[in-house]
Amino acid sequence: MNATNPRVFICYAHDDAGYADSICLRLESSGMRCWIAPRDISPSKDWAEEIIDAISSAAIMVLVFSSRSNTSPQVRREVERAVNKGVRILPLRIEDVPLSKSLEYFVSTPHWLDAVTPPFESHLDKLAECVQGVLSGLTVDCFPPMAATTGGAPAKSAPPASIARAAAAFAHHDLKYIEAQLASYLGPMAKLLVTQAAKKTSSIEELVSLLADELKADTEKKSFHENCRFLEK
Repeated sequence: MNATNPRVFICYAHDDAGYADSICLRLESSGMRCWIAPRDISPSKDWAEEIIDAISSAAIMVLVFSSRSNTSPQVRREVERAVNKGVRILPLRIEDVPLSKSLEYFVSTPHWLDAVTPPFESHLDKLAECVQGVLSGLTVDCFPPMAATTGGAPAKSAPPASIARAAAAFAHHDLKYIEAQLASYLGPMAKLLVTQAAKKTSSIEELVSLLADELKADTEKKSFHENCRFLEK
């Protein structure tokens, strides 16, 4: 196995540890180094610092999505850190529950992998394939849209109409990432500004530049540009 820093961060609620361990075992058996708590937290190190460092060095976060992680403050914090550090999030849904608002703000991506139907292990090869593709720098589009919980047969969820109109130019998760970055300076009004700007522009570069004009301080403009640079094609 490659001895370099782990590139896959496994995010999960404590009660889903069995699922997380199975994911870790499958990915590492294919040579993909994972970081998973508590295994990779040194006894003498600060827990929070270790998690932040691991997320910062990761290329992908695999989110084990369930009713437990859906309401977990720790999971929310880890996801928020991943979004702000530009780490791609690949959610693996192990339970048929609707996305909470606190997670939807960060994880409302069309790319999900459903692992609701048993046996759970039968879904791990697909996950490994997708993670390997991302780590190899390939354009991965192997996750179907997440099914919405309707009380009956699952139906494909659709992004908000304002985002759907800009879908040809922007990915939904890219818009949400930009919104999160802008919100760190402007608060809740960032959502409206991103929605309006997305209708007027046709590239990430134009969108980021237009939104940067909403910031007063040059240091804020520079920081916003830098945080969004990885999205530019």
